[in-house]
Amino acid sequence: MVFSFFKKAPQKMPEPTAARPRMPLPEMKLKQEEAQTPAALSDPLPDLDFVTDKAKVPPAAKAPLALSAIDEFEAEFTESSVMAIDVEQDVPPLQADVEQVVVLFANDQDAAARSVLESLLPAYSGSDGIRLWRLLFDLLQVQGEQAAFEKRSVEFAQNFEISPPAWRSYDAPAKTAVASGAQVFALHGVLTEEHRSVLLELGPLLGKGGALHIDCSKLAGCDDHIAGMLADMLIAARRLGKQCQLLAAEGFIKRLDERLQAGQPEREAAWRLLLELLQWQGTQAHFEERAIDYAVTFERSPPSWENQPPRRVAASEPAPETPADAAIYLVGALRNQRFAELQDIIDTEAQPVIDFSGVSRLDFYSAGQLVNRLSPFKAAGKEVVIRSPNHLVAELMAVVGLNKQARIIVPKS
Repeated sequence: MVFSFFKKAPQKMPEPTAARPRMPLPEMKLKQEEAQTPAALSDPLPDLDFVTDKAKVPPAAKAPLALSAIDEFEAEFTESSVMAIDVEQDVPPLQADVEQVVVLFANDQDAAARSVLESLLPAYSGSDGIRLWRLLFDLLQVQGEQAAFEKRSVEFAQNFEISPPAWRSYDAPAKTAVASGAQVFALHGVLTEEHRSVLLELGPLLGKGGALHIDCSKLAGCDDHIAGMLADMLIAARRLGKQCQLLAAEGFIKRLDERLQAGQPEREAAWRLLLELLQWQGTQAHFEERAIDYAVTFERSPPSWENQPPRRVAASEPAPETPADAAIYLVGALRNQRFAELQDIIDTEAQPVIDFSGVSRLDFYSAGQLVNRLSPFKAAGKEVVIRSPNHLVAELMAVVGLNKQARIIVPKS
């Protein structure tokens, strides 16, 4: 009798497919040591490598997020995240559809996201249907499709017998207004190279006559590209004797001053911006001290203090009141953001609030970096509130587990 020493491997049962998401999420690869034990936050942070083309997370490796319907302004997201994978559970069909849409949107595939959303609307009713409709309304607003928005609003009101959300456009990171005879130009959030157009709007205002207020009350930070542009513009305006006043710039100057360390030859443009802002503030002693630091750091002559101070707006022209709201305002489409400036601001705030009402889009990399930034504060017992993200951004925050690191408050509509 001949005995077989090799047994046939048992056939693997096919995995269930009923609750698979329509499109897998991009894989977020963390370094092994980071995945095992969250380390204390340091700058720079380790990068998160997101694979969006070939490598995909298997459908069975996704966990249900069970994100509740967003019906209350202060409703918090449930404790759920793709960071805590549970292979034994399936993703609910609605959640899989929602994730497919927010993945497409986060990757700038708006046309595909809209097509998927519009095809899903007839398949869901009640609160599930409202959840998808809100995603569509936000997408149309981001795209600037007001006519389509108004048409869909009529359908929404007929289907659900409740008022649809109101149309609003996403403001640029800066805006102008006229107050007390002086034009006001506001700088908001963290300005990066993507916001270059903002300074291109400011340039002509600095070059022409008339008084100008530059409101910095909501300016959280800027990258080196923007710092260099802003420094050059302010230098030119000051030498031309432009009637200009920087409003509530002390907080931004303080954060910039603390981040620039002597002996570290980096961020030269930010150094030039700091020195120019100190010129505008008229603080010569502080200017001279930092000018020496600049010379030591870059081994070159620093900018010189210029005796003629910038021409200020007349005292008879009261400056417009700045909002009492101490929230950190982020604006625009947030792509490839590291949020380094947020750490210093959150450290100094007893109840930090990050306002996302002006944010049109958040990509996966930025969402992951925000998780890294906020997790040490959560571990230390400090609650950070993320206020008023649109529904597309809010759903992505839940997907990456940001709802575990901060309290997320989403508007009713």
